[in-house]
Amino acid sequence: MKVRLPLIRGLESFFGTRDENLRLLESGFGVATRLTTDSFEIEGEPDAVSRSESIVRDFISLTESGHRISAGDLNSYLRVLTADETVTLRSLFESGKARNFGKKSLVPKTPNQRAYLDAIERYDLVFGIGPAGTGKTYLAVAMAVSALLNKQVTRIILTRPAVEAGERLGFLPGTIQEKVDPYLRPLYDALFDMLETDRVEKFLERNVIEVAPLAFMRGRTLNDSFIILDEAQNSTAEQMKMFLTRQGFNSKTVVTGDLTQIDLPPGRRCGLSEAVEILKGVEGIHMVYFDQRDVVRNPLVQRIVRAYEQYNELMGPGRQMTLKLDQPPAGAEQDAAAREE
Repeated sequence: MKVRLPLIRGLESFFGTRDENLRLLESGFGVATRLTTDSFEIEGEPDAVSRSESIVRDFISLTESGHRISAGDLNSYLRVLTADETVTLRSLFESGKARNFGKKSLVPKTPNQRAYLDAIERYDLVFGIGPAGTGKTYLAVAMAVSALLNKQVTRIILTRPAVEAGERLGFLPGTIQEKVDPYLRPLYDALFDMLETDRVEKFLERNVIEVAPLAFMRGRTLNDSFIILDEAQNSTAEQMKMFLTRQGFNSKTVVTGDLTQIDLPPGRRCGLSEAVEILKGVEGIHMVYFDQRDVVRNPLVQRIVRAYEQYNELMGPGRQMTLKLDQPPAGAEQDAAAREE
């Protein structure tokens, strides 16, 4: 089956950088495309051609209505569309309402990202679990900044375990804060991306925004706060229980982590995997699971994540790198021990 779509002004932006989006459309639906002097042709199996045509027509319609979809955003949308036949480009674009986060205006690019933001708005405690590059931390920081600027909370608390990622850094000079700052740098990066530099520095000086290692949370009660625990897979079971009981009145907590990248030393139970099991079904708590389809970094990252998932599946449950949520804590210990070696 072959269809011909008229060439309109702006259709070339659909193709993406070096025709990257065009290749994604072809590989995702198994179709062939061809650009002629007066039309854009799609050829393949009837269902695949019909689906591809619908996507292109939605793009044309949105463009003619004055909407602008960047090549990068379209690439993310196409990856969702090739994986989920129940959604359309128009519904994906329109349902992902833009939110203002300081100097940023973000649109969630995948269904799971939309579900994640909606869950943070609705629930007091949200877990975001999945591979690197899915926006777990970035979106959580964005929601925290939004809540602070809209005066829904009076401060932001950002924390993560100070755990070395498979290497020994040795003695670090400086004050306590200078020693732990390297572990917290990704949180600072997200903040500076959302707010002007001088504003971030002013908030940090006044402790309106606090960035601290997880160990500094003990003994505190955090009221009127937006609290984020990043890299939670590197918290121990004891640390996780301590952290989850810090939440006070009018506060929100977001816990993010990747259960395939545990850097705990041998003999320590993973607090995130244990919390997922214990808190499953508890009222007021919501868990959002991301996968490789939600990776919004370089497409190569998505393929890397998928390759590791396939490797884990091939090696079997006894050798998996803590991929399964119901795997006993010993799995995390074995994985950490293997990396130490």
